[in-house]
Amino acid sequence: PERTYLMLKEEIDAAYFEVMSKGDLINRGQLKSFENNLASFVGTKYAIGVNSGYDALHLSLRAAGIGPGDEVIVPSHTFVASCSAIVNVGATPILIDVTDDFNIDVNQIEKNITPNTKGIMPVHLSGIMADMPKIMEIADKYNIIVVEDACQSLGSSVNGKGAGAWGLTGCFSFYPFKILGGYGDGGAITTNDKSVYDYAMRMRYNGEDRETGEYHGHGYTCILDNMQAAFLDVKLKHLPKWIIRRKEIAQKYKQAFSDLPDLMLPHYNRSGFDHIYQNYTLRSKQSDKFSDYLKKNGIEVLTQFRKPYYKHEALKLEDKGFPVTEALSREVCSLPMNVEISDEEIDYVIKVVRSFYGK
Repeated sequence: PERTYLMLKEEIDAAYFEVMSKGDLINRGQLKSFENNLASFVGTKYAIGVNSGYDALHLSLRAAGIGPGDEVIVPSHTFVASCSAIVNVGATPILIDVTDDFNIDVNQIEKNITPNTKGIMPVHLSGIMADMPKIMEIADKYNIIVVEDACQSLGSSVNGKGAGAWGLTGCFSFYPFKILGGYGDGGAITTNDKSVYDYAMRMRYNGEDRETGEYHGHGYTCILDNMQAAFLDVKLKHLPKWIIRRKEIAQKYKQAFSDLPDLMLPHYNRSGFDHIYQNYTLRSKQSDKFSDYLKKNGIEVLTQFRKPYYKHEALKLEDKGFPVTEALSREVCSLPMNVEISDEEIDYVIKVVRSFYGK
């Protein structure tokens, strides 16, 4: 985040001083500007800024009318917030394993649909989308609501249609280490549904319609603040070129590591799927040893979900056995991937990775 700030210092500072000089801290023009620009970027009619990716998921489920007695299908390999949002509206999460691209196994969805199934929450993990054409086909067949967890995939697409534009809602996170990160937390909901838009706009602000002052229910306090919105609006303008840079880095890694049989690289031959590389996530049978070696050589490595969320006893979730998820929990690690990294730093990462394998 600090390198991005230095890259955009003049623009970020200008946004800060504009907010502070006017005292526009909550629910003002900067938020509306960002929401309009985000909706245009994603390809939806509306965007609603909220406090976090979790808030986006939670409000989406509430807006969809999902609650006690309902079941929502969700992948077993994801951040716990995906599942927690389902539990916290009173619904039951139905976990399904993933495939080698870390996304939900669409071939297992129909066999897990019951009369109580009301929703599917595909999670677009690490910058590549789940198979949304197939998921929407299933959802339409069974009249099931789709809430996209797109927190890790802003800017990715399938057949030219963006993450967050397929389901009833798309949910995004602007946590600092996301591809579009704030200088604090934040999130957003995207939708084409006016009733969802109206509901989320009210419920993010204690249930109040800000134009009439009428309360429409017991809501929450989870509106995206103006300062974060102003910063994110600056960054959003640069996102397309940042995605290009991420793809360039991914290709450098691919060319450098394709001869290393232990490494499974995140490059998938899937027609129409545009990977934006939120993370460059490898698989290695020696993941812990590999990660430790890189860290000792000064390279930051991310190891995600070493203990799958359903294995945490306090969450009281059924462990039905998810072999791909459990393999991923042992094998994944992510190399440095962001636009601030120089070519020289990428070359150093490549050198250290290859040296681990004696190359």
